[in-house]
Amino acid sequence: MGSLVWLLQWPIRALVLLIVAWLPLGVEIESFPIALLAAVVIGLLGTLLIWPLKLLLGPFWAVTSLGGVISPVSLLFNWLITVILFGLAAWLIQGFRLRQGLLSAVLGAVVYAVLSAVILRMLGLDVDFTRVSALMSQVAAG
Repeated sequence: MGSLVWLLQWPIRALVLLIVAWLPLGVEIESFPIALLAAVVIGLLGTLLIWPLKLLLGPFWAVTSLGGVISPVSLLFNWLITVILFGLAAWLIQGFRLRQGLLSAVLGAVVYAVLSAVILRMLGLDVDFTRVSALMSQVAAG
């Protein structure tokens, strides 16, 4: 069932990217196929880079959040990772541009993350991290 949910999320996330591009945030996406590609790339980058980014940012997070005691700091670090992934995807994909650079990456990533979460939850297609990690461990086990 997990793979099916991911496949169903893909075009929805692409539509969310088109909504983000429609808003005056400085995010430009040329077409729906580019949005589909961007949704895949953002997902793949998140899968491949989440742990390295958390390891890289971990010491700063530990100091500034007092080891996770100050939860708004943890939220800011997760948000920073989202902005990095969004910016990397725009850098990698021709037809996906951030007109105002970092400002567009910040605004676009936040709106993308919030809209994706709300819409996927409303449709019953949200997959939280614990379900994803459980699924990955099942795949690794055999």
